[in-house]
Amino acid sequence: MTEEEIEKENAAITKAYKELLKVSYTTLTDDDKKLIRKAFEVAVDGHKNQRRKSGEAYIFHPIAVAKIVAQEIGLDATSIASALLHDVVEDSPDYEIEDIEKQFGPTVATIVAGLTKISSLSKEKDMDVSLQAENFRKMLLTLNDDVRVIIIKIADRLHNMQTMDSMRTDKQEKIASETLYIYAPLAHRIGLYNIKTQLEDLGLKYTEPDVYFDILNKIKESKEEQDLYIEQFSEVIKNSLNKEQLTYTIKGRPKSIFSIRRKMIKQGVTFDEVYDKFAIRIIYESDSANEKFLAWKIYSIVTDHFRPNPIRLRDWISSPKSTGYEALHITVMGPKGRWVEVQIRSERMNEIAEKGYAAHYKYKQEGEKEDSLEDWINKLQEALESSETNAVDFVEQFKLNLYSKEIFVFTPAGELKSLPKGATPLDFAFNIHTEVGMKTRGAKVNGKLVPLSYVLKSGDQVDILTSDSAKPNANWLDYATTARARSKIKSSLREDKKLIGEDGKELLRRKLKQLKITLNESSVNELVNYFKLKTSLDLFYRVGIGTIDNTMLKDFAASRSNTIMGYLKSKITRKTHVNKEEVDKEEVTSNYDLLVFGKEEEKLDYKLSSCCNPIPGDDVFGFLTVSEGIKVHKKNCPNAISLQSNYAYRIMTAKWVDSSQQEFLAQIIISGIDNMGLVNEITKVISENMHVNMKSLSFDSDGGLFSGKINVIVKNKTLLKKLLEKLKKINGIDKVTRV
Repeated sequence: MTEEEIEKENAAITKAYKELLKVSYTTLTDDDKKLIRKAFEVAVDGHKNQRRKSGEAYIFHPIAVAKIVAQEIGLDATSIASALLHDVVEDSPDYEIEDIEKQFGPTVATIVAGLTKISSLSKEKDMDVSLQAENFRKMLLTLNDDVRVIIIKIADRLHNMQTMDSMRTDKQEKIASETLYIYAPLAHRIGLYNIKTQLEDLGLKYTEPDVYFDILNKIKESKEEQDLYIEQFSEVIKNSLNKEQLTYTIKGRPKSIFSIRRKMIKQGVTFDEVYDKFAIRIIYESDSANEKFLAWKIYSIVTDHFRPNPIRLRDWISSPKSTGYEALHITVMGPKGRWVEVQIRSERMNEIAEKGYAAHYKYKQEGEKEDSLEDWINKLQEALESSETNAVDFVEQFKLNLYSKEIFVFTPAGELKSLPKGATPLDFAFNIHTEVGMKTRGAKVNGKLVPLSYVLKSGDQVDILTSDSAKPNANWLDYATTARARSKIKSSLREDKKLIGEDGKELLRRKLKQLKITLNESSVNELVNYFKLKTSLDLFYRVGIGTIDNTMLKDFAASRSNTIMGYLKSKITRKTHVNKEEVDKEEVTSNYDLLVFGKEEEKLDYKLSSCCNPIPGDDVFGFLTVSEGIKVHKKNCPNAISLQSNYAYRIMTAKWVDSSQQEFLAQIIISGIDNMGLVNEITKVISENMHVNMKSLSFDSDGGLFSGKINVIVKNKTLLKKLLEKLKKINGIDKVTRV
């Protein structure tokens, strides 16, 4: 770099630092500014020889992360300083945690140590379990150090996602999948809704770029029309709001690209058919005593002018979400016959919605009871520290619980409890206390006995009946939905299984001795494979309860040599064909010339996954399974994000090379207005015009509307696309989609 370029860069760094001080959400004292200045100087020194992939000086990254922490999340000077220092210990040999503690004190040192710990996790090599899932669990354990560790990590991830353009495509996909899988749900749980939305949209940008840019362009095209609509809506209610002498602002907020995409998939509609692509937000000034009263007054004014949808009222003021979110949401029939979501919030509620955790603590009253976030952290900590929990199961359950909608139920004493939608009395019992859950004998809801599988509804009063002799059984896993309840039940069942397994192991040792086989690691592995089990504990348990008996063990001994030979052969020799019986009806075993894998474009055996049924022309990837070889999934398969995030090391790049010789099954769903001869016209288009074979078809007609499913055999995606276009042109047909 020339002197002029260095000078220019230094000026840009100074400007970025000054902006950071200006945008801080909290008021900074002189001591705060001194702390931040000192952290900035250490960060500049620690990263002086580093550059990012884009070529810019590395120091811009910690400044940007600190800016997100200061402005968008609204944390204090300690957090801003920690954000500036978050990579120093990991990236600079000149600084250790001890140096940070000496210069900045124990709090900043604890946060930086937690962030350094998270960064170092990705360097661990552990292929026996999902590396990513285990790392997520370890990362969440840092909540014990200080919740700000996770918040700064989310800010760090947001800036990385915003500046990923210079990375390799495969790296972008991996980071984006991981973000959608864990960081967006975490941001959601901590109440950082704005950041969650940005993470989801950026995640979609790199996992499905075509879809992302298509929706983005359509939003831009419709922005002018949207602004005009918001203006028309506002004009109708402004006079009434002004008469009540309210101080308020009315804003329009477009739905995120990710949520529009989710609606399109869930409802099977196009972009134009998604009716609530934006929400209108009314934010009003109020003291704490009148907040609730004014919210319902505004509700009354809005519904005087626009008819509300009675089943779309959400009162999160009387019962705030467990994230601390408060608002009144109503959906009304607006101008031009369009449904509009109206969100009513006070300025305080709006700050909590925008800033999450930070604003929640700004408004927390002195002596207020332990809040739900702290309660959540305590429960999460308990689940995380259970070494028995399978990492992948834990992350899946954790994610499901984060995104699930809430219900509110009452204890017999009238205390309000929040549970995820779909929760059962068992979930409620474990939410009260682990001991109550473990001793559950039955449950009463609203005074009546109900089965443990009963799905609770908001407003239910739940009374758990306990007994000292009661204990969890395997059926309970079918009834429990929350991560806490399931992990406790599994843990209890495992303890029972272990005790039986210990007896079973000794029994197996004696039985094998009679068959002149020694019980050791090698023979246990052979037995596990022979009986198609997963672990040695499964084997010992089955021997203990008698489902593996003497006759079965004799059969094993007789076929032992053949089994070993067959097992070794399957490991060494690559099969070039699969027996017909082994092929599942919903899976097709491929020919060698259809797909190539990896950088070397190798031709390997694979199966097409039944969860997304890819056909030639689809964007796909290969996933190396433990027992079924390579399974091929579409890139937008519902399971893709989970697989790429949890098992990145098993993902193989794949592309189609020749599909002219093989045919594939595709299912088409059709709906529209029923009329005479419609079925005849549909079959004519498929069989005569397109030369496509039909495997099966079924149609239903109800009240003048029809719907149908057609299974067709096609050679590639292009042919299928042409068929869909021709079917759409038939008079009376409303929708044609491929499953």
